[in-house]
Parts: sequence; C-alpha cells; structure tokens
Amino acid sequence: MKDELIAGITALGGSSLAGSITIATIPIATTATVPAAGLAGLLGLTTTATTIVSAPVTLPVAGIVAVGALLTYGGLKAYNFVNKHP
Repeated sequence: MKDELIAGITALGGSSLAGSITIATIPIATTATVPAAGLAGLLGLTTTATTIVSAPVTLPVAGIVAVGALLTYGGLKAYNFVNKHP
C-alpha cells in the first residue's frame, strides 16, 4: 500500500506540475568584440569587453516533488528496517 502511494505521488508530480523554480543566480563572464574607443575605433580597430551578468539556476517543480517522494520512500524503508532489526 505504501509503495503504491509513493509511486502515485511521484507519477502525479512528474506529469501534472509544470513550471520551474529559480533557486540561485550565478555570475557569468561574457566577452564580446567591440570597436575600440577614439581614433583607433575610427580606423576600424577592435578590442574585447568583458561583462559580468547573472544567470538564473532553475529546477523543474515536478523534479523537486519526485525527489522528495523518493527520499521519503527511502527514509520510510530505512526506518522500518531499523525497527525490525534492533
């Protein structure tokens, strides 16, 4: 009974929960070639410019629910095993 309940929750979470959650933002350096400043740029010379931007780290909601269900299932199995074999 318990195994079927966990399997059902995992399947439900995987199929019906859409979307994602942003859990963090990390800095990423991006480099681009841009025209040089002043007379050098007028002559067609270029330079590189590096900018730091923040990129979001997202996780799907269904994945979070599925992992939570599997961890709960594993915890329940471990608890039952420990109580049967003192």
